[in-house]
Amino acid sequence: MALTDSIINISDAFVQNQLLIKIVTAIIILLIGFIIGRIVGRIILKLLKEIEFDKTIRKATGYQASFSALLSKSSSYFIYFLAILMALESLGLTPFVLNMISVVILLIVGISVILAIKDFIPNFIAGYSVRKKGLYKQGDRIKVGKVEGKITKISLLDTHVVTKKKDMIVIPNSYFIKNLVIKKSR
Repeated sequence: MALTDSIINISDAFVQNQLLIKIVTAIIILLIGFIIGRIVGRIILKLLKEIEFDKTIRKATGYQASFSALLSKSSSYFIYFLAILMALESLGLTPFVLNMISVVILLIVGISVILAIKDFIPNFIAGYSVRKKGLYKQGDRIKVGKVEGKITKISLLDTHVVTKKKDMIVIPNSYFIKNLVIKKSR
């Protein structure tokens, strides 16, 4: 019995030492990765400032932004991300974490797409309906809510109306479906 207990104790200590070695290795990888990421970010920032990258971009595009700082931080964050992945790999957690990151990214993309098209779909359907039924035509005088004027353009998403004061008003087509529209005689 004493021999089996000592063998079990030795194997437990070995397993604990392996786990400790993995944790220490992961911490060292993280430290080295964060140091390298910071150094690379600073080198890129100095290099881009030296070649006047922001000034060149400003002349070419007209945008007043610090692209060199953005590129520098992006490269640092990329190296940080790689260091984190390597540390997770040393701990044996990479597949789980990558699956979770993938799920989060897919959720963000899905929610973004839904939010982007939430107004598009009703306007498109209403525009198609208005065109198919021929309810209004270019040149018709209408009153919708507080807007009164002449239709100058009907697209699948919106309708352009010019008021008596020569103001151009763009009305989403879904507004026509939700509100009372009075078509005036010509």
